[in-house]
Amino acid sequence: MLFGLDGVEIGLIIVFFCLFGGILSGFPVAFAIGGAGVISFGIIAALDSAGLLIHQAIDTGSQAYRDVVNSGIKPDVISVFRYPDLPRIAEPVFVSGWETALDRNVSFIVNRMNERVLAGQSIETLLAVLMFVLMGITLERSKIANDLLTTMARVFGPLPGGLAVSIVVVGAFLAASTGIVGATVVTMGLLALPTMLRNNYSPELATGVIAASGTLGQIIPPSIVIVLLGTLAGDLYSTAQETRAVEAGCTDALTYLGEPAVVSVGTLFQAALLPGILLALLYALYAFGYALLNPDKAPAVAMSGGSGEPITRSEGLTWLLGAPVALIVGAVLLGNVGVIGSQNVSVSAFSDIGQGASLRTNVSEECKIAMIDLHGQSAWDQAVAEQEAIDAAGGAAESQRLTEEELAAAQQERIAEAAPIGTGVAVVVLLLGLTLVLGRGIAPSRAPQPLILGAIGLLLMLLVDILMISPTTSSGATFVLLALPFVLAIYGCKEAAARCATNDLIRVVFPPLVLIIAVLGSILGGVTNPTPAAALGAGGAIMLAAYRKLQDQGRSGKVIIWSTFAVMIALLMGVNFDLRINQGNVPFETWIAFIIAYASYLYALFGLLFGCWVLYSSGVLTPVVRETAKVTSMVFTILIGSQLLNLVVISFGGEHYIQQFLKSFDNEFTVFLIVMLVLFILGFVLDFLEIIYIVIPIVGPVIYGGSFDPKWVTIMVAVNLQTSFLTPPFGFALFYLRGVAPKEVTTGHIYRGIIPFVLIQVVGIAILWFFPAIVTIVPDLIPN
Repeated sequence: MLFGLDGVEIGLIIVFFCLFGGILSGFPVAFAIGGAGVISFGIIAALDSAGLLIHQAIDTGSQAYRDVVNSGIKPDVISVFRYPDLPRIAEPVFVSGWETALDRNVSFIVNRMNERVLAGQSIETLLAVLMFVLMGITLERSKIANDLLTTMARVFGPLPGGLAVSIVVVGAFLAASTGIVGATVVTMGLLALPTMLRNNYSPELATGVIAASGTLGQIIPPSIVIVLLGTLAGDLYSTAQETRAVEAGCTDALTYLGEPAVVSVGTLFQAALLPGILLALLYALYAFGYALLNPDKAPAVAMSGGSGEPITRSEGLTWLLGAPVALIVGAVLLGNVGVIGSQNVSVSAFSDIGQGASLRTNVSEECKIAMIDLHGQSAWDQAVAEQEAIDAAGGAAESQRLTEEELAAAQQERIAEAAPIGTGVAVVVLLLGLTLVLGRGIAPSRAPQPLILGAIGLLLMLLVDILMISPTTSSGATFVLLALPFVLAIYGCKEAAARCATNDLIRVVFPPLVLIIAVLGSILGGVTNPTPAAALGAGGAIMLAAYRKLQDQGRSGKVIIWSTFAVMIALLMGVNFDLRINQGNVPFETWIAFIIAYASYLYALFGLLFGCWVLYSSGVLTPVVRETAKVTSMVFTILIGSQLLNLVVISFGGEHYIQQFLKSFDNEFTVFLIVMLVLFILGFVLDFLEIIYIVIPIVGPVIYGGSFDPKWVTIMVAVNLQTSFLTPPFGFALFYLRGVAPKEVTTGHIYRGIIPFVLIQVVGIAILWFFPAIVTIVPDLIPN
């Protein structure tokens, strides 16, 4: 044994120093990781061939080992950490020789590259990374951050620490719209830092709040970290739970857990929403509290600039708070009492399959004991009772085709249960109603007649839906009946929108807010998966940036506006009509809807191409595409290099050694706490990408193989990785800010400034640790 260390331990040390040396060499990280894998494998292979690396493995042929196995201990649990007194045998770290390990690694890396990078199941999800990067860089180049910072400073500036609070708000907003840490930190550093220093803000607070707020994009969806973690977490959780089920004596994870062992990126986006908001609130509270305790270091600042027509407090409370809340609460209450709801009356031509028991009970005795230990005796007894009732009724009913009479009766039952007001109509009325009340609140002195006409149109839409539209009314007839009141409502909303445009806050926030709602709403609502939503976001960002560029050039942006309406019309047609025209007996109204939808699609495509031309001719599109290609290439190259490094660790038994060490602790919380501490420490020297692709695959089978909710585990890891941007000496946010900070701001100011925010992130992790419902409540409430 070299230096008294086990050969596997020396191999792990060699890998770490090669990786650390490669990063410090200044060579691009994306290539340094793969190079570290090649160099470390060569060093370990040379030492192994020289007989210097000896692994002290447990002698599985000894009587002491057989006695432990015969006592009921499973061989997978037996390790040198749990049973250090068992007899050992000395063997090389490459049991079959380094040549065999090299051949296996080369074959495996080719297959893994095909699975993970070229044509595997995760490639579609990984494409979302490219789209979100394109979306973020495009919005950053459209100067959205400039407008947001200026506007938010006017809103929060008069408060103690208001400029710092405005930075947090803008950081959260940009996180949900761009998610690019470097772009956010650099932009806020260039625009906000000089302003804060001019107004006597503490350099520590100013730099700390900018760096910390810029990292919110790593946790607030759409987050690239969560996309990358999600692609790994899904595979790790599924494989780990299958292994756990087999070790428990069950056939598969579905039998053992009572539910599929699946976790998706969309579900993780839902889980990350509240933790991201929690961190933003903690940052803002710290900035506000700091200002109260040190008013001279974070003074209130009244920023110049108007925000539209002055209004009284009563008018603001009535139209900007009371009326919108009343509309939303009213809609929710009407939905709960059944006035608003689905009017879908389609029924299946087949009967429902009989409901099965909550748990599978036809299992082995060993599996039964394990399931009772996991779910509890009461849950098992309930499942047994359910299965006995099903068997007494003749077993689970199979799906059968309904007769015409049964089908007609089922449809009549659905018609009788349909809500008087359809969900679609209610959503449209609610959105247009909010536009009207906001328009009234922004400019209360203007003539209310157009807004009253719009409100009458909305009321008429509801009356027409209740009195003249039944659940069996065709989509075409529904559109015709609602057309006149809808036009009246649009007339009022057009005037309301014009009034809202005079308010800086609404004018600046509304366009990117719509894009955020479109992207996140489709993901969080379970409408689509992240990849199509990311494509929608990228296209929307291009059109938004093009509109902004046209406005700066004094040109009309009507093409972009009408293209946006074309997208909405196409979606409206697709939701309300069956546009499959390749079937027999296609109704005339379906042809009309198809033509409208297709024409809208073509015009929207024209608008997107026109937006690309505007950005290209303005010199914006080329650097955006170049930067997107650079960032995406870096991510995928790190993915490939990290796979190579992981295979090196696996080849000499390093992965198994680490997992055995973690499994030697009987308490799951202890194991997870150790992993979190290691990730936190590694964040000082490694970037989040290296940690995700190198460390998580090694510890993942352990932390995802227990009873913890995989959503909670993944979000805890994501919040922990967020600190890697702030912790010196290699915190990327610190480098970004140092590059744009004025000369009077020293590196010491930046390092001292981020310490409270690193501690706040640790507090945030502790809150999520003790209150895991913060992570799981949104996925539990939203169907997937």
